[in-house]
Amino acid sequence: MKTPDTQRPRPGSDILRTALRRNVRAMASGTVLMGLYQAGETAFPIALGLIVEHTMRDRNLGALGLSIAALAVIITTVSLSWRFGMRVLQKANTTEAHRWRVKVAACGLQPVARGTDLKSGEVLTIATEDADQTADIIEVVPLLVSSLVAVLVAAVALGLADIRLGLLVLVGTVAILSILSVLSKRIGTSTREQQARVARAGAKVADLITGLRPLHGFGGNHAAFRSYRKVSTEAKHQAITVAKVNGAYAGAALALNAILAGAVTLTAGWLAFHDLINIGELVMAVGLAQFIMEPLKLFSEMPKYIMIARASAERMALVLTAPPVMNPGPERPVEGGDLEIDCVRYGELRNLEFKVSAGEFVAMTAYQPRAAAELASILAVKVPPDAYEGAVRISGRELAELSVEAVREHMLVNPYDGEIFAGTLRTNIDPSGAGRMVSEAVEASMLTDVVALHREGLDYGVRDRGANLSGGQRQRLSLARALAADTDVLVLHDPTTAVDAVTEQLIARGVAKLRRGRTTIVITSSPALLDAADRVLVLDDGVIAVEDTHRNLLATDEDYCAAVAR
Repeated sequence: MKTPDTQRPRPGSDILRTALRRNVRAMASGTVLMGLYQAGETAFPIALGLIVEHTMRDRNLGALGLSIAALAVIITTVSLSWRFGMRVLQKANTTEAHRWRVKVAACGLQPVARGTDLKSGEVLTIATEDADQTADIIEVVPLLVSSLVAVLVAAVALGLADIRLGLLVLVGTVAILSILSVLSKRIGTSTREQQARVARAGAKVADLITGLRPLHGFGGNHAAFRSYRKVSTEAKHQAITVAKVNGAYAGAALALNAILAGAVTLTAGWLAFHDLINIGELVMAVGLAQFIMEPLKLFSEMPKYIMIARASAERMALVLTAPPVMNPGPERPVEGGDLEIDCVRYGELRNLEFKVSAGEFVAMTAYQPRAAAELASILAVKVPPDAYEGAVRISGRELAELSVEAVREHMLVNPYDGEIFAGTLRTNIDPSGAGRMVSEAVEASMLTDVVALHREGLDYGVRDRGANLSGGQRQRLSLARALAADTDVLVLHDPTTAVDAVTEQLIARGVAKLRRGRTTIVITSSPALLDAADRVLVLDDGVIAVEDTHRNLLATDEDYCAAVAR
């Protein structure tokens, strides 16, 4: 996989700045259009006041008709500017959210382990909900500016009628924002905690779905459900807390805006009563007092959305800024090379040392399954080279000198629990659509009966995680995908644990035939696969204790015979 941008954004505020910088043009257009909308909304009560004043003073039908035409222009401007302004901003918002989703997903899918304790469910939540909320900043800023324009225009218009009205709007707006800024900080803190709890609940769901069948097998499903209920309840309580804070914020904003509008109306009435403003200005003031409720409400809500966007951006930074646990080198291995493990010490492995020549088919059986899993993790580059002692060499080059992409192209490690994706049998076997070796891989993995079972053949639909396939079918489908990749070095970890003995025998022959002349390592306890290999390595107590052919080991090694004989 291609590594995403090497220059990753830094936490929170930098992610927001990046989003804003990338959408300057769209935000400028949206701000102008939304500014026109708010200016038109503000102009409506002003124009209405002028119409009333001129009508009462001049009583001229021509002036009245012209005024009505002006109102029509204002209404048209309001309608069109809102429609096209929101269209521009929402398009930019959606596009930016998509960019962050792709970036977070690319980081989550990196083959190199990253220095973060986030689970896959949490990464999924960050790539969806948090990406959307971060991109909302694209709409927030133009709406904030346009609301400010509306408040300023209203304040200027009222100030021209009477300076006290204009000052009342300005002072009241500053007071409202000062009070609400305190509440918005509480919203940001509560939202961050809610997002973390929801992400943990999502991760728990993903784990439960993955392990539901084995949980039912040994009766652990009830304990698992109780565990999920606990984290889900915590997320619910935190969501209620956030809802309360949001409710208090919305209520306070509405009350404060209503108080300001009422103050403007009463002040205008008092001024008109004392003949300090005329009837037209009174109509304008009352209209503007009603109107500024909307931009003030919008203006007062913006700090809340900014805090939510910042909290989401900081969550994304957990993934985007997590440093890689290894810095891959630039080299590439030679085609068709060998594989060498040189004095590797890691976990259960103690000075592990062996070499597989190019084109050799080697099987390995481990008396301690954990040691086999650790070896597979090292070969799959899930463990960085600096986390273990010794060296792993492919075609004479150490793993640390190779780029991860080059390792993946040259060597494939297929785990025993390979993922099955929603799609078809064909797309699972050949995700790239290259079409090479699909039929050979299907035959060698004995997936032929699954293909023949369905009228659609290879185009038979597969549900997410292979929910409509049996365990053996999923395992053979994963094996077929590994064989179809046709890499120079293939490492299979327990590829036949879920199939019967007859099918296992046929798979062993098929894999040996298909991989002839290509370097292949099978970590297994299957007698059929062990017998098909050129030689068998016995991994015991972290080292290669003995090596020979399967049949010679059966005849001479009692421990080996007890471990693999069925």
